[in-house]
Amino acid sequence: MIKKVCSRLRQMLQALMLMLPLAVAAQSADRPYTVEQLDQMMAQIALYPDPLLSQVLMAATYPDEFAQAVAWSKAHPDAKGDAAVQMVANQPWDPSVASLVAFPDALITLGDRPDYVRNLGDAFLAQPQDVMDSVQRLRLSAQKAGNLQSNEQVKVSMQAAPPPAQTSSSVVVTSAAPPPQVIVIQPAQPSVIYVPAYNPAVVYGPWMYPSYPPYYYPPPPGYWWSRTIATGIAWGVGIGVTNALWGGFNWGRGDVNINVNRYNNINVNNRLNVNASNTSWNHDSSHRGNTPYKGGDGTRQRLDKQREVADREQFRGRESAAAGNREPNRDASRDASRERAAQAMQDRSAGQDRSAARPAAGANAGGQGPDRDAARQRAESADRDAARQRAQEADRDAARQRAQQSSRDNALSGAGDRQSRQQIDRGAASQAAAQRPQATPARAPAAAGGAAMANRGGAGSAQARAPAARPAAANGPGARAGGGGAGAARAAGGGPRGR
Repeated sequence: MIKKVCSRLRQMLQALMLMLPLAVAAQSADRPYTVEQLDQMMAQIALYPDPLLSQVLMAATYPDEFAQAVAWSKAHPDAKGDAAVQMVANQPWDPSVASLVAFPDALITLGDRPDYVRNLGDAFLAQPQDVMDSVQRLRLSAQKAGNLQSNEQVKVSMQAAPPPAQTSSSVVVTSAAPPPQVIVIQPAQPSVIYVPAYNPAVVYGPWMYPSYPPYYYPPPPGYWWSRTIATGIAWGVGIGVTNALWGGFNWGRGDVNINVNRYNNINVNNRLNVNASNTSWNHDSSHRGNTPYKGGDGTRQRLDKQREVADREQFRGRESAAAGNREPNRDASRDASRERAAQAMQDRSAGQDRSAARPAAGANAGGQGPDRDAARQRAESADRDAARQRAQEADRDAARQRAQQSSRDNALSGAGDRQSRQQIDRGAASQAAAQRPQATPARAPAAAGGAAMANRGGAGSAQARAPAARPAAANGPGARAGGGGAGAARAAGGGPRGR
């Protein structure tokens, strides 16, 4: 029984021993750099002003372009400040790399150690929060050693540390606790930047990790003014800038910010299209060049995904801002409609008040002074308005009646003319038939024809023949014949209508 228990315990211990390397490997993949390594690495630059330090960390993630910028700066020893950044505007570099040509002292000092630059960039990509915590630990050590305080070059301030960002990772990794407060270093004059030079083995006091001594890269000859830096911090020549520095830290959140206005003012060929004054920086793998990532393609894919997510969020922000800009326009249109409706109601009310002004004026006639004058003016104004309205209405009524009468006259004139001509033709035919001498029944058609001729000839010719035809009309047969002629004449008279 005891042997079985011991055997089982031995198996469990062996399983734990096998799992331990896997846990260490998981920790190493998640955080490839230890606290000691990070402090060793960051000691060289932790005391840089925040804007410059943030842009050095961004630029270090593009080691190939960093080296190209170093070569350019060496070839242009007099170029610095905003003017130098504008000179490299057409270079295919990331803006963070291009910004460092404004500070040739720092660029060349770091760029002469390409391995250091690559490791610095890899650490910032893999462990941004750990890198920022390392900076705060080192600044606190320098402050306790009496080597970090405000002066003519920088302004040093203390801020409460913000709460750390929440993470959904289920892997628990042991690391140094974040500092309880944040030390911020800003230029004493925003438009003048001084780059510090110091010996990390001295400025931080006794070094915490003897097995990991800090890196120390002294500036190259000719780039610093002559002052010993063995026991403290030396400050280089002030460099005037306006927009070359656009970076900053989001302490406690593990990222760096970009001042959009300054960034766009200096990077005219690579502007940011965001609807915010500040935005978070994201690594762009297209500027990585031939240098592989620490972690291989998995690191590249992770960084690309982070950038895609950020781009989508910025796009949604721009769409929301555009919708917000359209909404005030709709509100303004609705407000304008309401104002027009209110003005129309006010005008109608004013018209009603003018109509009632005259009785009111009579009621106030016995009053005194201004009231009587005001009432008289309102009454006169109401009379003028009423007279003007009556005149306009009368003019409109008269014009309408003239138009209607003209239409009726035009419509009836043609019909009246045709009726008059038909009556004249029938009368002429009757007179012609009555004036003709008595005719035999055989000649009745002739009489009808004569009536037809009389119809075509007109009323004048029928009247000329009337005296000769009247005596013959007394006889019966002639009369009947004449009557037949008249009927024929009426038929003939109706002919033209049929035609």
